[in-house]
Amino acid sequence: MNIPVSVTSEVGRLQAVLLHRPGRELESLTPQYLDSMLFEDIPFLEQMKEEHDNFARTLISQGCEVLYVESLLEEVFCDQTLRAKAIEYLVSSSHLISPSLREIIRGFLTEKSASQLVACCIAGVLKSDIDEYVTQKTLSYYIRDAFPYYIAPLPNLYFTRDPATAVGSGISVNLMKTESRRRENWLVSQIFCHHPRFQNVRVYQDYTSESSIEGGDILILNERSIIIGSSARTDVWAIESFARKMLKPADEGGEGFKEVLVIQIPFTRAYMHLDTVFTMVDVDSFCLFAGIESKLRVFRLTLGKGDTLHISQQKDLRSALKKSLNTGSVHLIKSGGDDAIVSAREQWNDSTNTLAVAPGTIITYKRNIVSNETLSRHGITVIPVGGSELVRGRGGPRCMSMPLAREPLS
Repeated sequence: MNIPVSVTSEVGRLQAVLLHRPGRELESLTPQYLDSMLFEDIPFLEQMKEEHDNFARTLISQGCEVLYVESLLEEVFCDQTLRAKAIEYLVSSSHLISPSLREIIRGFLTEKSASQLVACCIAGVLKSDIDEYVTQKTLSYYIRDAFPYYIAPLPNLYFTRDPATAVGSGISVNLMKTESRRRENWLVSQIFCHHPRFQNVRVYQDYTSESSIEGGDILILNERSIIIGSSARTDVWAIESFARKMLKPADEGGEGFKEVLVIQIPFTRAYMHLDTVFTMVDVDSFCLFAGIESKLRVFRLTLGKGDTLHISQQKDLRSALKKSLNTGSVHLIKSGGDDAIVSAREQWNDSTNTLAVAPGTIITYKRNIVSNETLSRHGITVIPVGGSELVRGRGGPRCMSMPLAREPLS
């Protein structure tokens, strides 16, 4: 099965998705690096793998093809030229000051097979891995900073939603906000730019040189409209640049969308992306963390002449969604029901971060009991999965998945 990239909604039946199974990169987490690595706690890796495998099996049971970052990347690195370029990128991007050390690590990586190089890209290269290659020890060998890696690991990579997004029939390679995730953008770009499966797919990237945009803030409402969150992780300059590209017609190098709705949420880690407080669960229904509704600001962007953007502030979220969906009613289902304490507690455990596998059918974390019951009472079919360890990285089923293809809604 080789389904073309095509995503024109959040809820069309899911046909293909990109995942990354948590691995050795999670073993890099120690208490002193939790904050910089964007984790709240140290997960139990074996349990985490079991939970992720069950998540993948659930997707497959719903008729979805599951692809893995590590498998596709290994196939890309079977090409010797691409492997050599990857090694140069790893060496040049890892802030290695010593020329001799760069040569040692370059040689270390050159000896690796394609699968071993993928492991280095994701799990990093420890300083202790290089010891046997150091024949002449300089002062820097004896006096090392505390961080034990020469090439840092990517413990957040299992949140495949963020570094890239399928938009229409194209792929947006995003730009991550934090240094600890920046290499993820390069990693997925190797897949979408060089893997044969994606050879005819238009790839968008480099929206701005400094502004970040992450996939957790990008929601495809329908074939006309995209929603983008203005959040702690996605900057307004990147939003404008992204909008200009996606609003252009296909024959002018864009995807032909007609509008972009921008939803500004509070800039705080508790709501790091739009999809931590707002997701689409059916063609006219959304799951919303009620504690945030009064704090939202909504803007509509459309394309004018000469790449200019027309920007208009909207009355509120509900009315903006009605207009974009061309419907008389929109259902905003409160995660956690009407209990403010339950709502806040379950939102912290990603109750609102739902993944639609078909219209009105979603995957959620089992632990968010009240939110799941509330969704069910509103006619949504809820498929719960375990996530007690997966959630420690602050992400839910939507965060852990990058849809590559969905059936069109009409």
